[in-house]
Amino acid sequence: MGAPVVELDPPQGPSQAVKDLFSGAMGGVAQVLIGQPFDIVKVRLQTTSQYAGALDAAKSIYRNEGGLAFYKGTLTPLIGIGACVSVQFAAFHSARRWFEERNGTLPGQRLAYSQYYAAGAFAGVANTVLSSPIEHIRIRLQSQPHGAGRLYSGPVDCVRKLVAHQGVLGGLYRGTSVTLMREATAYGAWFTAFEWMMNSDARRTGVDRKDVPGWKIAMYGGLAGEFLWLASYPFDVIKSKMQTDGFGAGQKYSSMRACFAATWRADGLGGFWKGIGPTLLRAMPVSAGTFAVVEMTMRALG
Repeated sequence: MGAPVVELDPPQGPSQAVKDLFSGAMGGVAQVLIGQPFDIVKVRLQTTSQYAGALDAAKSIYRNEGGLAFYKGTLTPLIGIGACVSVQFAAFHSARRWFEERNGTLPGQRLAYSQYYAAGAFAGVANTVLSSPIEHIRIRLQSQPHGAGRLYSGPVDCVRKLVAHQGVLGGLYRGTSVTLMREATAYGAWFTAFEWMMNSDARRTGVDRKDVPGWKIAMYGGLAGEFLWLASYPFDVIKSKMQTDGFGAGQKYSSMRACFAATWRADGLGGFWKGIGPTLLRAMPVSAGTFAVVEMTMRALG
């Protein structure tokens, strides 16, 4: 399977899983704090047509709702995204170790990149059970009217009202099918891109992977974030539309397929890429921070 590259986590067993979970949680906190202002602009561009572009949306939000509006709905992702990133990294490394055992290789030896992709896709699938309702709540809070027109007083009120509309599956978990597709595609690309860049650097410079400097980890993590969104963005647009759709008589999309068709009819191919600019701008620092914090936490834990 190629020249060995020392991974950051050669120990196996429950203690390693705990390290994966904890380091992922730290990366998730960094991800939310860095990315939330970019994310609310993305959601507004995806779900409304009242802004001329990302800069116009950001100016309008600041002018009409104040600076704190960029952190609307932050409590839910701050708690939830930490859990999500924990699951992502724990599931990825668990799947990676399974492939190592299946291949009969030593822990830390490079896998085929199709196996890295499969491990990343598994991480995305495992993450969906958490990310679908968490992102649904966040998107509802980010996209609701400001001031007297507010629909939800906070995350708990949002959950209560979503469940009251169509139950847990139809309300809280609306859009889960397209979320599953997005997560598998996104995290397959994310982890594969990062592993390729890290392994290539270690092989090119002749150093153990654990000795790759932090600034390179951040750079490769940031570039991996660009791959994540370019691979999965059309699914994210559909997810946002479905998770801001109305209920009952106000519902525009009866299914994921109907949402895809309506988006194509209304805006053509470009409709699936609305908001990609601020998303890619956000992806670099967010993904860089996530991988840097995760990898450095793993090194500190030993």
